[in-house]
Amino acid sequence: MADTRTARGRLDTPRELRRPLVKRPALRADAFGSFAEAFARYMGTARFIAWMTIIVLIWVAWNILAPSEWRFDTFPFIFLTLALSLQASYAAPLILLAQNRQEDRDRAINEQDRRIATQSKADMEFLARETASLRMALGEVATRDYLRSELRLLLEELEERDRLRDDQAPE
Repeated sequence: MADTRTARGRLDTPRELRRPLVKRPALRADAFGSFAEAFARYMGTARFIAWMTIIVLIWVAWNILAPSEWRFDTFPFIFLTLALSLQASYAAPLILLAQNRQEDRDRAINEQDRRIATQSKADMEFLARETASLRMALGEVATRDYLRSELRLLLEELEERDRLRDDQAPE
């Protein structure tokens, strides 16, 4: 029995796994965050404002125009105020969560853009150095126009020699 107690307390021996009686539901780690983003995205649309306006107008019209025994929220519309307050109290944290997730994404995108810009700058500086070295190397290389002018001069010299030789040759 002393062996089992010491074995349990030791860190170099693995513990036995116990299977739970009821399995916990498995959710994605960011399931609630993506729900919050979808909710915030929907609340920022004209469709949401239109539906909200229609619901409030129907609520108010029903509680004013319906027979008194069918009314469930009379004039100060306390229940409507409570429902709108409840909706706003849930909407605000969900919108904040969605904004925080968007800020995290923006931060990651900005960091990636910074890395890409740094790499692009390094590439451009390398290409500028290579272009400068090519220009310097080309400055030492004979161009086509230079070669043509040199060949013309040589041709003129040869023609001049031929003329001189023809002039000196006995007839």
